[in-house]
Amino acid sequence: MTYRSKAGKWVLSMLLWFWVGGVYFFCEVIWKTMQGRPESISWTMFALAIILAIPLERFGAELPWEMPLQWQVCICTAAITMMEFVTGLILNVWLGLGVWDYSKLPGNLMGQICPQFTLLWLILSLVGIVLLDWMRYAVEGGERPHYYFRTKHGSANCFQELH
Repeated sequence: MTYRSKAGKWVLSMLLWFWVGGVYFFCEVIWKTMQGRPESISWTMFALAIILAIPLERFGAELPWEMPLQWQVCICTAAITMMEFVTGLILNVWLGLGVWDYSKLPGNLMGQICPQFTLLWLILSLVGIVLLDWMRYAVEGGERPHYYFRTKHGSANCFQELH
C-alpha cells in the first residue's frame, strides 16, 4: 500500500468521524431545544461524538467480518458508556457545566450514566457500525459488508442481501 493510499484511508476515516460527530451534535441540539434546555447545548458534545465515532468506524476498517456483530456492538456500547461517564465526571461534576444530568433516572451512576442511555448507545452502535461499513464500502469498494450473529446453535450470516 502506497503512502498516498494510506493517507487517503485516514482522511476517509477522519471524514467519517466528523460526519458522525456532526449528525450526533445536530440531534443533540434538536433534542435539547425541544426539551426547552438550549442553554445546556455544549460544543463538548460534538468533540465527544467525534471521539466516540472512532471505535465505530475502526471496527469496520480493522476487524474481520467473522467477528460476530453483537460482540462489536457490545464493545462499542461499553466504550461509549465508559467515555460518557469519564466525560460527565469532568464536564458536569468537576467543571460544573451541567451538560447532562441523569440523576432522576433509575439505575444512574452519579447522574452521569444510566441503563436507559446505555440501551440507546447499544442501538446506535448497531446502526453506526453497519452504516459506517457501508459508507466506507461505497467510497473504497473492496469486500461488501456482511455480518455474523453468533447464537447458541452456531453463527448466522445476517444483512447478506443488502444492496
